Amino acid sequence: MKIDHEKLRAFASRLLKAGGCSETEAAIVSDHLVDANLAGHDSHGVGMLPHYFRNLAAGTLVPNQTPEIVSESASFAVWDGRMGYGQVIARDAMAWAVGAAKRHGVAVHGLRNTHHIGRVGAYGEIVAKSGLVSVHFVNGVSGPPAVAPFRGREGRLSTNPICIAVPGTATTAPIILDFATSRIALGKVRVAHNEGKQVVRGALIDSAGKPTTDPGVIYNEPKGNVLPFGEHKGSGLALIAELLGGAIIGSRTIQPAHSRDCGIVNGMLTVAIDPERMSSRALIEAEIGAIVAWVKSAQPADPELPVLVAGEPERIARAKRIAEGIEIDATTWRQIGEVAASVGVSV
Repeated sequence: MKIDHEKLRAFASRLLKAGGCSETEAAIVSDHLVDANLAGHDSHGVGMLPHYFRNLAAGTLVPNQTPEIVSESASFAVWDGRMGYGQVIARDAMAWAVGAAKRHGVAVHGLRNTHHIGRVGAYGEIVAKSGLVSVHFVNGVSGPPAVAPFRGREGRLSTNPICIAVPGTATTAPIILDFATSRIALGKVRVAHNEGKQVVRGALIDSAGKPTTDPGVIYNEPKGNVLPFGEHKGSGLALIAELLGGAIIGSRTIQPAHSRDCGIVNGMLTVAIDPERMSSRALIEAEIGAIVAWVKSAQPADPELPVLVAGEPERIARAKRIAEGIEIDATTWRQIGEVAASVGVSV
């Protein structure tokens, strides 16, 4: 079915309030989830609500948390999210990073022990709208690791996303490069499984290490794994994200000494940079406009698939889904409906 995004926001907000969120927190989280759907990333959209409510019941997600400031100076900070809603705490972290970078030229922020922060690109967009550059490394601990390292057939890592954001100009939109270090995000495997569809070739292996397009290998025993993108390159970046988003900032990593029965735990290292400390805004914008135009001037290999730059697929999806509605598969909607019924919220 297709659902208007405003109606979906209102429903998700009611559901989150029934789960214990304040009105403000419910609005922030529901907006983030629906905006992920609008951007074409259903893996990070309202389909996450059943997972959140399971974690609420288990006590691994705690509503209405404010972060503990572990350390803070002029341009460095480490916060502990105390397993609150990551969409709220990470947004506040970006506000701190933007303010510090504007005052001092650069800001480094470590966010540890927060529940699922959602689509990382959203935080790159926040920083870019402020005229700053940002780099984000994220690790995730949630059950057994589901990403095999290069040449491996057992899970050792998570999908550990990386985001790099560059502000836009008068003629170009912000460049938001946001990607999982796995071939596809684990949430996209979930969406394919719910829809009864196959995934792209080269994304999954079965328990014997053989290629497969069946998303069921992630959910059925014996379990398979997701592959890193780009072989050793994606595998290496996944490890770096685990180290920077986990070990370096003092958050838990996915190594086996730590419990993985913890809900969804994210750590994120953010570096925000004021580009005007390095060059003039006019020169920067001229170069950004010129290189984006140059890249997009390439003749497409397939006339039906124009050359795009990072951030464009999300903007295209957003315009289409605002106009036509957000499509949600029957399995996901049933799962959300079951959660709603359990807390007395009408669909």
